[in-house]
Amino acid sequence: MAVGRLPEAAGEGDDGIVAEINITPLTDIFLVLLIIFMLTSTALIEAGPRVRLPEAAETTSESQGVVVTVDSAGRIFLEGNEVAPAELAGVLRGALAGSSSKRLVLEGDRKMVLGEVVHILDEARQAGAEEVAIAAERGS
Repeated sequence: MAVGRLPEAAGEGDDGIVAEINITPLTDIFLVLLIIFMLTSTALIEAGPRVRLPEAAETTSESQGVVVTVDSAGRIFLEGNEVAPAELAGVLRGALAGSSSKRLVLEGDRKMVLGEVVHILDEARQAGAEEVAIAAERGS
């Protein structure tokens, strides 16, 4: 009887084949994307001009509504986009029509003149605002 070797089983002797997936590069990519999203979301939230709000003893949080911001130079911004004073009524009318709450949130710099406030509030009422909130910082 002849003695011979049996053929090797499939998969035996295949040197160099690795059946594992290295997830370290994938994790690195996810962490970089997470950091990018965190930075861009912060930039989107803080879009628009920076204003020093007046102080008040008591404040409440009003998160919904159309935000109108007036900076110290008197420039008017609607939801972070600059609007010419002559176009304010039409732009406000469109923004309030598209908003589920008919609330206007007015953010004005401390140096803002009362006449400007009255003008913007009058335009808001004519544009269909049912409620008006004036943004303020909680005093110390």
